[in-house]
Amino acid sequence: MVRRLRYVLAGGLVLATVAMPRVASADTIFTIGGGWFSPKAEDARVDGDVIVQNLNFLWFDPEDFDGGTVNGDLMFGLGRFAEVGVGAGYYQRTVPSVYARSVHGDGTEIYQELKLRTAPMTATVRLFPAGRFGGFQPYVGGGIAVVYWRYSESGEWVDDTDDSIFRESYVDSGYAVGPVVFGGLRLPVSDAILLGGEFRYQDAEGDLDPSLGFAGNKIDVGGYSVTFTFGLRF
Repeated sequence: MVRRLRYVLAGGLVLATVAMPRVASADTIFTIGGGWFSPKAEDARVDGDVIVQNLNFLWFDPEDFDGGTVNGDLMFGLGRFAEVGVGAGYYQRTVPSVYARSVHGDGTEIYQELKLRTAPMTATVRLFPAGRFGGFQPYVGGGIAVVYWRYSESGEWVDDTDDSIFRESYVDSGYAVGPVVFGGLRLPVSDAILLGGEFRYQDAEGDLDPSLGFAGNKIDVGGYSVTFTFGLRF
């Protein structure tokens, strides 16, 4: 993972070095967006994914991990048909769960909370088939995402050796690297203001520390987002 991250950072530095002379005479666009992020479906997640493995003994709906997301991008124009830039985003969701086949002695549920947080940092290129100026501006693009992730499980647990119930929190975090692709549409409402929408997909997976006792050894942080965007050209 460290080696892959070094390659990504090195690639970003090369891209910045090549683009900077052109950027100095080109326009810059800062975009903020908000919308909805949906992690991968159960049948599309990486082998060993902890969320899928938890379904063997916990009851929860994986779709409950769908939640709000925000992001921002700083893009630099390269001529009429392309932009390069960097961005960052944020997503967090807490999902309640209970044991599927065990309860307390008084019949109440054995309750936990599963929490996933991601903060992707991206280096991307956008291509505008109809050009970056004028009316409607459709675009497609892609790049590399370095995703900071944090996953935790907190609550009550059943000891497999004697069926006793105890409280504990398990937490792990790290970085995952993977591709990101997207497509969208921008509409200028003035020389400086642009409105739009974007569909984005990222694919990345992290490794969980096996000594922490999670049911799986992976956390899939891939998924897709749909966002509405507000941009400023300056």
